[in-house]
Amino acid sequence: MADTKSLKKYYRKQVDLFSMVKKMNLWPSRTGILHGVRSFVENGDFAEITTHCNRTFIVKNSRNSRAARWLRNKWFRAPCPGCDIPQWKLEKYALTYFHKRKGIRIKT
Repeated sequence: MADTKSLKKYYRKQVDLFSMVKKMNLWPSRTGILHGVRSFVENGDFAEITTHCNRTFIVKNSRNSRAARWLRNKWFRAPCPGCDIPQWKLEKYALTYFHKRKGIRIKT
């Protein structure tokens, strides 16, 4: 069985918010609920995110935004019961680390 060290993923810290959301398919709302992303429609500097529980968010692309910081630091209160995020995805998200000088660059 593989140990947890081999399952860790490292990504660069300062990446665009849109790249992170496309890669992870997760969105932290302002109330701290972690949603699963069903569709992501990019429109210039803005995007429309639709979650599995049929909520829609209009967001701006930013590296320093609240959502980008919450995704990088893995801050959330609870997963959304309506989105029904699988346990394996939450475990994979917990083993994802963002580092300033090492890691894979997320493509835009």
